[in-house]
Amino acid sequence: MVIRVLPPELVNQIAAGEVIERPASVVKELAENSIDAGASTVAIEVERGGVGLIRVRDDGRGMEKDELPLAVARHATSKIAVFDDLESLVTLGFRGEALPSVASVSRLSVASRTADAGHGWKISVIDGAVGPPEPVAHPVGTTVEVRDLFFNVPARRKFVRAETTEQQHIARVTERLALTRFDAGFELKIKGKVVLKVPPAADRMQREQRVAQVCGEEFLEHAFYIEHAAAGMRLTGWLAAPTFSRSQSDLQYFSVNGRLVRDRMLGNAVRVGYRDVLFQGRHPAYLLALELDSRAVDCNAHPQKLEVRFRDPRSVNDFILHTVQHALAATRPAGGVAGSADRASLFPARNDPSLALPVGLPPQLGMPLAEPVASYRAEAAHTHAPVTPRAIDSAAPPLGYAIAQLHGVYVLAQTADGLVLVDMHAAHERVVYERLKKSLNGAALAHQRLLVPVTLAVSRDEAELAERERGEFARLGFEIDRIDRDQLAVRQVPAIFADRDVAPIVRDVLADLREHGTSRRFIEGTNELLATIACHAAVRAHRDLTLAEMNALLREMESTERADQCNHGRPTWTRITMQELDRLFLRGR
Repeated sequence: MVIRVLPPELVNQIAAGEVIERPASVVKELAENSIDAGASTVAIEVERGGVGLIRVRDDGRGMEKDELPLAVARHATSKIAVFDDLESLVTLGFRGEALPSVASVSRLSVASRTADAGHGWKISVIDGAVGPPEPVAHPVGTTVEVRDLFFNVPARRKFVRAETTEQQHIARVTERLALTRFDAGFELKIKGKVVLKVPPAADRMQREQRVAQVCGEEFLEHAFYIEHAAAGMRLTGWLAAPTFSRSQSDLQYFSVNGRLVRDRMLGNAVRVGYRDVLFQGRHPAYLLALELDSRAVDCNAHPQKLEVRFRDPRSVNDFILHTVQHALAATRPAGGVAGSADRASLFPARNDPSLALPVGLPPQLGMPLAEPVASYRAEAAHTHAPVTPRAIDSAAPPLGYAIAQLHGVYVLAQTADGLVLVDMHAAHERVVYERLKKSLNGAALAHQRLLVPVTLAVSRDEAELAERERGEFARLGFEIDRIDRDQLAVRQVPAIFADRDVAPIVRDVLADLREHGTSRRFIEGTNELLATIACHAAVRAHRDLTLAEMNALLREMESTERADQCNHGRPTWTRITMQELDRLFLRGR
């Protein structure tokens, strides 16, 4: 076999194989070009699942007659000029490969007109041959038509799925663009029927209307808006309440500088931020947008621009994680909120874990463990007598005042506008857990030196990583030395892990440091122990409490972070208003 230069047609088809996975990939590339052209409206039409026709029309700046042949030439673009431009990208596309790649596997035409032109111009590409520009009547903007996709590559055509499947992928791509670029309006027609139409969203109210239309009203009802900026980064969007968790990650959207991405580090940062408040195996729902200096992120890491690389991934990870954690810490009882329990759902039976309490706990946890149940006896003495119904007004606490205990499981409290029900054990479990965490964080971290160091056989890369990150391990409470090319010696561990096998923990920390540049294995392992302690120390079901003790629990819930959920992610309370009760009993009819 001899080395030869490939013909341009084959080069374009190879590039198309990287960029164009299916018809939806064509829609994404063309719509992103429209957005980069400053379009305020992007209209998409599809026939036969995108194989027969994809038409994308926009009202952007348009192109001059002389630019049209360049638009379908490889590596021709208006978005970069010199190498340094790659470090400060603000556009969605920049390689100059989309149109020529699409043209190499379809029958393509492009019509466009600029604002100062009397008419538009159109160019067609048939079997790789670019025709001359022809005058055409056209509004300001650009229209790209793609017909007979993959007509000349039968092998690729075989991988196209059923028409309905490809239509669904096109709809998902359009929805993701709509959730990422609120500055533009989108319209999607499939076989002549409008399946999505959203105008540009200039303010938060309009954006939430779009979010509700695309993600569903239920998502928005259970989500809260966040906006936080620090260290040159800004995170905005919507986080769904932990009780609105999903069985799969189908409601997770993350964009970076206006570009929708699939990034494991970003997803992991959000997931860890939810870890304290979610059922095991459940997935959070969110729509988040990260903005940062374009020079701090590399968008040129994936042919379809779905993955990015950060110059300082650790700072990005920490910023997102702490922002999500801080936002979720505010999920506590408040006035005017319906509560964390969904009254339309049927809750599964609660099975408390029957785990033995861990031994060898650090001394600083002794006091919190002794407090939980006994403290309410003491607090009850300082709590005012139950308030009579007539005395409850708008100034009452969010959870009102206890009036009874139901079957030894639920606390019933009367509020200014109705009734609150509290899961006694779940609520107290969260209160105790947060108290334990604060106690441990506020105390000096106890270390324990091992009598016989633990020797670990690791790879050479892992040994070098452990040597470089010795300071990070020390911050986590470990003393680790490299004693050979592929061996480590663990000489000191956090006291809370003294009775555990530390080898898996160290290996997990190494894996996290290699993947994310940081690790939370120690914190998560510690929290797992504290959650187990809290579950066993919390007041149990069928334990009779006095009204004063119940009121003390309500007041603690109102001041405890994440009190809307227990440590396992279950809701802790719900509110039923007088209006809802009146409707239930048909009062006033």
